[in-house]
Amino acid sequence: MIALDTNLLVYAHRPDTPEFGRASSAVASLLETSEERVGIPAPCIGEFLTVVTGRRLSSDPTPLTRALAQVDAWLNAPVAQVIGERAGYWPLLRGLLERSGFTGARIHDARIAAICLDHGVREFWTADRDYGWFPELRTRNPLVGG
Repeated sequence: MIALDTNLLVYAHRPDTPEFGRASSAVASLLETSEERVGIPAPCIGEFLTVVTGRRLSSDPTPLTRALAQVDAWLNAPVAQVIGERAGYWPLLRGLLERSGFTGARIHDARIAAICLDHGVREFWTADRDYGWFPELRTRNPLVGG
C-alpha cells in the first residue's frame, strides 16, 4: 500500500500553491494507475479539510462542499481507501513516540506514521521531512526527482 500525506492532498487541490501542477499530476496518476491500494490516513482527511476551508492558507478558502467533493473524488478511485486506528495502533504509536521523543504538535506526525505502519504501508508520499524521524516508515516526496 502507498499512503498520501495531507500536504500532497492540499497541493493537489489548491491551484494557488506553487506545487499544484506536480502534486495534482502525481496524485491523479497514482490513483489512476496504481496496482496496489492507496491509503489516505483518516487524520489527513480531517487536516486537509481544516487547511483548505480555513483562511490560514488563502484569503479565498475552498468552500466546504467543494472540499468534501474532492475527498469523495479521491476515495472513489478503485484503489483508494481510508486508513485509521486499529488494535495495533497504540503499541506502534507508543514506540514511535518513545524513540523519537516527539511531544506537542509533532505527535500528529507520529500518529499518522503509526496508522501507516499498522496498515502495512510500503511507501508514504509526503513533502514533510519530519517523517524521516521514523525509519520504519519509508517515505517518498513525489514532488522532487524520481
